[in-house]
Amino acid sequence: MSKPVEKNQGLSLCDPVWERVRTEAEEMAAGEPILASFLYSTILNHRNLNDAVAYHLAQKLGNTEVHSMQLRELFDEALTEASDIGESTRADIVAYYDRDPACHSYIQPLLYFKGFHALQGYRVAHWLWNKGRRAMALYLQSRISELFAVDIHPAARLGRGIFIDHATGIVIGETAVVEDDVSMLHDVTLGGTGKETGDRHPKVRRGVLISVGSKVLGNIEIGEYSRIGAGSVVLHEVPPHCTAVGVPAKIVGCAGCDKPSHSMDHMIRDEEGPISD
Repeated sequence: MSKPVEKNQGLSLCDPVWERVRTEAEEMAAGEPILASFLYSTILNHRNLNDAVAYHLAQKLGNTEVHSMQLRELFDEALTEASDIGESTRADIVAYYDRDPACHSYIQPLLYFKGFHALQGYRVAHWLWNKGRRAMALYLQSRISELFAVDIHPAARLGRGIFIDHATGIVIGETAVVEDDVSMLHDVTLGGTGKETGDRHPKVRRGVLISVGSKVLGNIEIGEYSRIGAGSVVLHEVPPHCTAVGVPAKIVGCAGCDKPSHSMDHMIRDEEGPISD
């Protein structure tokens, strides 16, 4: 990654992620003139990454009842007050680029990936929830679910460097915890087991890989750097650095590497032979 250089429009000199996004936007606009207006409105006309994210999300989530300009002001307020939101956004962009073989630039998740959009919208909804503005937080949750098919309760606690691939059908419950550097694919549920109240959702520790279609149910812990195999139903705790697979899921061996959420290896190799997702 090249060292940031000074540009116009108040560009920060200490944000290599934003510098790279801008450079990629300039190259894309030059190579595909039809997209130039889109790229200027979403990226090149903005001072920094926070402004660009706020604008782009507001344009997507706004409607006739709650206008995009109102949402833009709300997102600006959140990103200004809570610096950790912007820091998490940058870590998420890097996670998408590093872990998704279909992601060839930093600009792609920002412009096109609905898992990334849903995650950044959740971050603002979580900020609202913690400020007691629960009606607005739940409104955002509903709009994000409607638009992106991703339903994350605003009270859930998600870390940074999260990668949600494809994203359709993701459900994360109210008391769920997802720590830093977790990767998950589409149709994953972090849910409860019934009508119980209180702390009732999974706690997914750092570096976990959850494969496509998995259901993790109840107030159980998924240990750090473990893996959940495709289509599994997990009802009991999974120790750190282990692989669980099946319905109901059972421990079948180690996680296969030190950082499964980074390697994104969904193959399960044991004495019974390989099982793929």
